[in-house]
Amino acid sequence: MEKLCALMWKIILPGLLLAINLAGAAEYNPLAVPPGFQPRQPDLVVHDVNHHRDLPVLIYLPTNSAPAPVLLFSHGLGGERHGSAFLGEHWAARGYAAVFVQHPGSDDAIWKDQPPAQRFHAMQKAASLENFLHRVEDIPAVLNELAAWNADTNSALAGLLDLSRVGMSGHSFGAVTTEAVSGEMFPLEGTKWTDPRIHAAIAFSPSSPQIGSADKAFATVKIPWLLMTGTKDLAPIGHADLKSRLAVYPALHGGPKYEVVLENAEHSAFTDRALPGDKEPRNPNHHRVMLALSTAFWDAYLRGDAAALAWLNGPGPRTVLEPADRWQWADK
Repeated sequence: MEKLCALMWKIILPGLLLAINLAGAAEYNPLAVPPGFQPRQPDLVVHDVNHHRDLPVLIYLPTNSAPAPVLLFSHGLGGERHGSAFLGEHWAARGYAAVFVQHPGSDDAIWKDQPPAQRFHAMQKAASLENFLHRVEDIPAVLNELAAWNADTNSALAGLLDLSRVGMSGHSFGAVTTEAVSGEMFPLEGTKWTDPRIHAAIAFSPSSPQIGSADKAFATVKIPWLLMTGTKDLAPIGHADLKSRLAVYPALHGGPKYEVVLENAEHSAFTDRALPGDKEPRNPNHHRVMLALSTAFWDAYLRGDAAALAWLNGPGPRTVLEPADRWQWADK
């Protein structure tokens, strides 16, 4: 009888666990936020004494005082820390501390005081190796300062950050920054800027390296990555076309990977507003997709939320995606 019962459990248990997981996924809603939520928004400056740089950071905080997982966001070329607020506000409403980093040298200061005819040239000049190197140094500097503020009882951030759970994200030049500090290898004698404190990453408008192969560049990525792009995701500066963006996903083999390609989404779809030269009307559902997929991804891989993982790896994404949007994922 005992052997028969054991055999029955072996048959029944997998189906029972699947049913439980599907029920949890059905109840899970990455778009749900508290009514009327307003994040606390300390606007601070990180003093990077090692590289003689002052880095403005805008932090979106939950309203409770429990230590929150930390999400870093790196803006695109010519952007600044107040951009993509729709992401910071939603992530904070979901219980994360979202830290939006401003990178001097490739922020809005490079163009806003220039005559209109000179702005494009100023942006091109700022898309430099020098500014890339600054950016990949900025991220560990910010993490170091966050740890110091978190431990300082006199700081406004004292005890509010859970730095054992850190996610990294960014758009365009910020996606390049994200890839660099989240596992990408570079051809400069195997140069690597990976920060081991980062446990998951989201690249909005990702791109492959201009020198060397994508397979080699991303062979050392070991953490989960989520990639978001669009069928018309072309930037006026740089060499990242859709082919470059789509080459990242197949080159990832070291951890769970996800990719969404939004139909007719231009480069600006991943920001707050349209950019000069845009041709497509903005689709409000694109931001809804970004919020849902990013939140489920963070919940699954920073919080270990089984319902979020079941939603992400199951039918959940299709409940927010439109029919022409493309979605794929793999465990490795």
